[in-house]
Amino acid sequence: MLTPILGFIAVLAPLLFALAWIERRAARQREEAARAELDDARNRGSDQPLAQHPQIEALQWVGCGLCVKACPAEGVLAVLDGVARVVHGARCVGHGRCEVACPVGAIHVGLGALALREDLPLLSAVQESSVPGLFIAGELSGIALIRHAVAQATTAVDEIARRCNGRGGRDPVGPPTAGHEPGVVDVAIVGAGPAGLAAALRAIEHKLSHVLLEQDTLGGTILHYPRQKLVMTQPVELPLIGRLKKSEYLKEELVELFADAVRRFPIRVRSETRVESIVRDGDSFLLTTRNGGGADEVGEVRAHTVVLALGRRGTPRKLDVPGEELPKVVYRLIDAAHHRGIDALVVGGGDSAIEASLALAGQPGNRVTLSYRKESFFRLKRRNEERIAAAQASGRITVLFRSEVTAIGSDAVTLTVREDPGTSVGVHTGTRAVTLDNQQVFVFAGGTPPFELLRAAGVAFPSPPAAKPHAAKPTRP
Repeated sequence: MLTPILGFIAVLAPLLFALAWIERRAARQREEAARAELDDARNRGSDQPLAQHPQIEALQWVGCGLCVKACPAEGVLAVLDGVARVVHGARCVGHGRCEVACPVGAIHVGLGALALREDLPLLSAVQESSVPGLFIAGELSGIALIRHAVAQATTAVDEIARRCNGRGGRDPVGPPTAGHEPGVVDVAIVGAGPAGLAAALRAIEHKLSHVLLEQDTLGGTILHYPRQKLVMTQPVELPLIGRLKKSEYLKEELVELFADAVRRFPIRVRSETRVESIVRDGDSFLLTTRNGGGADEVGEVRAHTVVLALGRRGTPRKLDVPGEELPKVVYRLIDAAHHRGIDALVVGGGDSAIEASLALAGQPGNRVTLSYRKESFFRLKRRNEERIAAAQASGRITVLFRSEVTAIGSDAVTLTVREDPGTSVGVHTGTRAVTLDNQQVFVFAGGTPPFELLRAAGVAFPSPPAAKPHAAKPTRP
């Protein structure tokens, strides 16, 4: 009886040993690849996160690697020395799938040490700034993902409702009991993107009077995205509407969902209304506005509290070169299909510039040149990195690294290309001028965030570390 069993063991044992050896070898290869990727990330500068990113409790981590597999932004995480590590931190956009996938709760997506970054306002756990009654939600807080923006906005309005409802009497640090003073709304919401819409819906749910101010139209920053761009990859629950049916929405679908919410609920939206200043005036805030719908009229809004739900993009950054005022120069690409048979120049090196270049190159008859002032791309999403490399190799897109636009004409554009990486653009030695036929220029040079509006309102930002050795860390959600 033992002979067949021993024979089976004799056959199985070498097989198991071989499988274990193969797995160990594969694990070593994966780790070597991860180390090489980390070195590459450090060389590119993409290892440092820009905003939200995974924070890992090494002692809790069990080594399953599910978080790495769950991340839709390739290369953010890898397993090194038996622990998950952030590799390309700049690629993280806060999807949070790694956090959900971790079976032991060893990963949390947040700002971490970046909470004290000098371009992020100091906020409390309820999203209140250093100015009592002025709350901030969404991109300005450093968290870009839609579901986070919605959660922050509802948290802020919940706190406003608590104070306005006067539970336990007047809140000593908040506004007076509000809601019925003529000409003063309970909450003024600035920005009609996901965070602003969520704040308005929550205000209606709490029976707070409100006004929603937007310098463009309903949708906010999302309206600037290219046509058919995927803008949401996680389930979201909106006040009054509930959990959205899908976890993924295209730009057009999300904008239509917002429009439907305005039709269904009494949301008071003022489009094409830019907020130019926010000043505390006694027991309320005075917001100075300007109507950009052609009349350019100056107006005022009074509110007991304010929720700033603005994007970080703010005003598009200009090139400041001759000819930039020409109509052919634009700062966004809505629908590439409207641009065919042209010589197009795209300026920038981020994901938006790459995606615009690829979309334009896919249209019949287009000749696309991409100008980027640095020596190579970095901090790109992996997919965009691969696609632009393939387009460049095939000749569909011409990439001019170390280049800057110096002049824009009606049918041409002039650039200065730095031949020597060690010299600066503008220095005659090591540079050359390039003139290209051109009918359209797309500028993706980032934007000027609305920090001046915040600072003028009294919102505090962290000081440089040397200036605050004993400063307490702010609380963040």
